[in-house]
Amino acid sequence: MTAQNFLGAIDPHAIAALVDGRHGDPFSILGKHKVGEQTVLRALLPGAMRVDILDADTGAEVGQAEIVHPGGLFAGPMQPVNRYVMRIHWPDAVQETEDPYSFGLLLGELDLHLLSQGTHYDLGRTLGATVTDVGGVPGVRFAVWAPNAQRVSVVGDFNSWDGRRHPMRLRRDAGIWELFVPRLGPGDRYKYEIIAPSGEVLPQKADPIARSSEAAPATASIVVSSTPFSWTDEAWMRNKREHRDLNAPMSIYEVHLASWLRVAEEGNRSLNWIELAQRLIPYVQDLGFTHIEMLPIMEHPFGGSWGYQPLGLFSPTGRHGTPEDFAFFVDRCHEAGIGVLLDWVPAHFPTDVWGLARFDGTALYEHEDPREGFHRDWNTLIYNLGRNEVKGFLIASALEWLDRFHIDGLRVDAVASMLYRDYSRDAGEWIPNQYGGRENLEAVEFFKHLNSIIRQRAPHAITIAEESTAWPGVTAPVDQGGLGFDFKWNMGWMHDTLEYMQKDPIYRAYHQGQMTFGMVYQYTEHFVLPLSHDEVVHGKGSLYGKMPGDDWQKLANLRAYYGFMWAHPGKKLMFMGGELGQRTEWSHDGSVHWDLLDERGHGGLQRAVADLNRIYAQEPALQFGDLDSRGFEWAATDDAKNSVIAMLRYSEDRNEAVLAVSNFTPTPKSGYRIGVPFPGRWTVVFNSDAEIYGGSNQGVVEAWADQEASHGRDFSIVLTLPPLATVYLKGSPES
Repeated sequence: MTAQNFLGAIDPHAIAALVDGRHGDPFSILGKHKVGEQTVLRALLPGAMRVDILDADTGAEVGQAEIVHPGGLFAGPMQPVNRYVMRIHWPDAVQETEDPYSFGLLLGELDLHLLSQGTHYDLGRTLGATVTDVGGVPGVRFAVWAPNAQRVSVVGDFNSWDGRRHPMRLRRDAGIWELFVPRLGPGDRYKYEIIAPSGEVLPQKADPIARSSEAAPATASIVVSSTPFSWTDEAWMRNKREHRDLNAPMSIYEVHLASWLRVAEEGNRSLNWIELAQRLIPYVQDLGFTHIEMLPIMEHPFGGSWGYQPLGLFSPTGRHGTPEDFAFFVDRCHEAGIGVLLDWVPAHFPTDVWGLARFDGTALYEHEDPREGFHRDWNTLIYNLGRNEVKGFLIASALEWLDRFHIDGLRVDAVASMLYRDYSRDAGEWIPNQYGGRENLEAVEFFKHLNSIIRQRAPHAITIAEESTAWPGVTAPVDQGGLGFDFKWNMGWMHDTLEYMQKDPIYRAYHQGQMTFGMVYQYTEHFVLPLSHDEVVHGKGSLYGKMPGDDWQKLANLRAYYGFMWAHPGKKLMFMGGELGQRTEWSHDGSVHWDLLDERGHGGLQRAVADLNRIYAQEPALQFGDLDSRGFEWAATDDAKNSVIAMLRYSEDRNEAVLAVSNFTPTPKSGYRIGVPFPGRWTVVFNSDAEIYGGSNQGVVEAWADQEASHGRDFSIVLTLPPLATVYLKGSPES
């Protein structure tokens, strides 16, 4: 049989397309085929010299393939054996491997159906690169969604990044391309080479479902092991699943990992996951924060985006180590009693050509129309939530972090930008919904579905919305018409109170409503009070820098403000550096200014934050009213002239109360009477003016309530209010 006979009746144009890397159905030509009565093997191996065919069971040679096309196509007869191996003779090496085109269909019909419906929530183990055995042969199964592509190949070090070598099979009904490549394993780098419908060969694409990625600026995806991490947090996870308590204290330390602490002696590098476990976890534990919230750690190309323009929604960034190292970090957090929250970005993605943008040559993940698909504020692309597959991709990403990495919750970024079609757009620059309105109905449905699925499949986890408008029901249950989030950032409270605190105390008397207005709507949602990274960048200065006065007054203002915040209903969030009063605004290329702790005032502020967290965790009265209006009352808001504000927090049984009194002027006030609900002794449990915090150590250590009515209450106490300070006093009916 001649070389041409080994090709059978294959159209020469198909052969030309194959060797040129443009054939969309490689299995119709490559692999083992019958040509008449003869069994023939065909393999596309550009650059190879010879191919021997071996019986996989005995090692005996059962055939040879010779080159039949100068483009690297080999073909030749072989004895009919159950399994075979190719021995490929390269100019400088000999390789033995099974034939990728000897394996049948890989993904099941149910998988394909669920993928098409957008309801396959285990994408990390279905699409992407999965280490597995097929027919007893170890290797990696690759699968990628690219329904409009003419051809998709997997490329990597294993084939010299040559898109001709490993073209994939199209499962047409779902638009999924798949291929099993034998003898690959964890650590192998890869991408996809895609030919667009236009015939253009696109820049090689990273895997949208990659579970590991090269550290930027490199962009390849990396095969990860299928062996699960050996977790030791079973008790933590079981407790979170069985005792989901939103009333529990929540004090969040928000951190940008790369700039929390740098190693100046080693090129100013960031810490890796192991080092962060050794340094960050005990630091957060010592300060009494209940959670660490990390700015996005999903793989992202541009460090200056702080992670908010991610492309690897299933992949922890390689900047800090491996996915296994990240799992170790989370495990150690749980061992220390600290929850882990991740910022997660389903709103948009960057335009990098090796990422999701026009992934198969069409607007696949994004909208085609820039009025829907392009975000001018960030020069990013917007996910098309009208596509089942895109919704499924995002929801599966969320579940990946909650399931694979035991993450305790997701803070969802830029929710407002998703809810409104006209967000940051002028008239004529947006497309109304089907009813002519500005609401993004697809996004509304997405959030409801996301939160419902998380509740079902990850009942231990919480979701937090960064939503800056008055959209109703963000934290209302889905079955009551809400979006289903557990918490929402209270951006209004943050803006109002920071604006008040920036004013010179002489003018605060005219703006006291900024400190109290938040309680008008406090119980319409479940709120987190955020002093986040957004308030200390882009020329806004640091929290310390926002405060008026000299150095002592700035720190005193911060202590008083933090005391007010920790007494105010709502969960707490503080960005790194705020706990020690960093003087300059945050720079992602720098580090927290740890040297400030050598100064009494800054070290004292840090100690005050630690004590506030301790008191918050110990006092039920400071917890119950976070979400329930029965746990809060204003004690005094009628003294704007002196800038004094007082609030009462109650335990659920109302047998304990904490009175928090703030004096936002630099003038001490003696003989100040405030009404209280109980007679007897009221003990000071926190005074932000204490000497140990860097204060002037004024005030009282306890007060006794007498029967003189004040502020509408039958009992009252007389206090000395320290300057620029917040004082907590605890009382009970039995005191």
